[in-house]
Amino acid sequence: MTGRESGTPRVRDVLVCVLVVQVVFALTAGAALILDPGGILAGPAAQWLAGLVIVTPVTMAIVLAERFRRGHRAERTHARHEAQLMDTVLSTSHEWVWAVNDRGLFTFSSPASAGLLGWEPAELIGQRYDLVIDAGDLARAKVDVAAATGPGWSGVVIRCRHRDGSAVWMDVSGMARPPTEGRRAGFEGTSRVLPPLTAREAIDSHSREQIQRMIDQNMLLTAFQPIQSLSTGKLLGVEALARFVDEDGAGTEFWFTEAAVVGLLGELEFAALETALATAPALPPGIYVALNISPETCLDPRLPGLLQRSGLPLTRIVLELTERLEVTEYGPLLSVLAPLRAEGLRIAVDDAGSGFASMRHVLRIRPDIIKLDRSLIAGIDDDQGRHALGAALLEFARQIGATLVAEGIETPEELAAVAGIGMTAGQGYLIGRPSIHPQDWAAWNETSRPGPGTGQP
Repeated sequence: MTGRESGTPRVRDVLVCVLVVQVVFALTAGAALILDPGGILAGPAAQWLAGLVIVTPVTMAIVLAERFRRGHRAERTHARHEAQLMDTVLSTSHEWVWAVNDRGLFTFSSPASAGLLGWEPAELIGQRYDLVIDAGDLARAKVDVAAATGPGWSGVVIRCRHRDGSAVWMDVSGMARPPTEGRRAGFEGTSRVLPPLTAREAIDSHSREQIQRMIDQNMLLTAFQPIQSLSTGKLLGVEALARFVDEDGAGTEFWFTEAAVVGLLGELEFAALETALATAPALPPGIYVALNISPETCLDPRLPGLLQRSGLPLTRIVLELTERLEVTEYGPLLSVLAPLRAEGLRIAVDDAGSGFASMRHVLRIRPDIIKLDRSLIAGIDDDQGRHALGAALLEFARQIGATLVAEGIETPEELAAVAGIGMTAGQGYLIGRPSIHPQDWAAWNETSRPGPGTGQP
């Protein structure tokens, strides 16, 4: 204990004693005045008593004022010390302290943001938090935050975005700020950088749990998108597109990509196939159903049984091969598909024209249907290169006995261009958007222009 610390109680004790004595004298004088005012005031003691009565309150006021002044000065010194200490902590800490309001705007940022994310605190204040985090990562973080018990959370791994575009993985802890006037006030918390390997392990574990939950709880839906004859307008078929009951804002493609990373692509694709095949009986009769599937999942021994139990004849099923994983050996894939194709199953290759991978599929698999990628169809009405490539691929398809489907038709001009080239089937927002509603599926068939059709593209 320092001398200042030990002396303070002694000073306080002396002051208390003085005050007590003065109070006793004041009370004695007051009592004497009340009991014998005439006698006391007539003598010399009157001046002493009167002075004592006056001086005592004044002295007490002075002492109390002095104590208040000293206490206030001590509090200011303490507050200044605490502020300096907080500035030191924030300036030297490797953790980023932040706060956002209910509109997602930064209201505070510690200096660590400059070193961790490349943004000075003043540059972040007033900016939305999506400046430093992508929508998909934010959606995933919201799931973890919503699952937390109590007002706060910790251990949420988020991939943030540095000013230069690079990824910065962070462990985030925080809590909801107390509401004001019944309105949400936002959040505040801290973030620390994780080593890349630790972050990837954490995020993979999280994704694996989320995807497994989607599969186990049957959280998948099927949206169908129409495929139409460009010559007759007749509905030829539909493509089955997986949707999730709760995508957390991340999107279907995100979850399938994550599934491939964590080794659950086959399980997720099978869940999507089962959902689509169970929903297909509600479609208009006679049309085909194109099911997205990766070449690797085609090798799963459960596939033939799943297709045969679906209740749909194989002549109405098209397996549309995606390119989520590279095919290193085509022999096993062709062997598995051969008996199914012999019974009427057809194969389509998606995204043709977008790169070498899809064309390699075309050359090795010899599909029944080739679907041209949207990147080739977009602007084909006003681009001679796209027009020439589309015509060349149409002739190539004829040479190998395949049908070409123009995918991603969005304008009347694009529709006229692909039909003018000679393409006979098309798909895209102009023809019909994906829908999970049976009334839309029926409407596609009912509103088709009359003309011959066999359900074959």
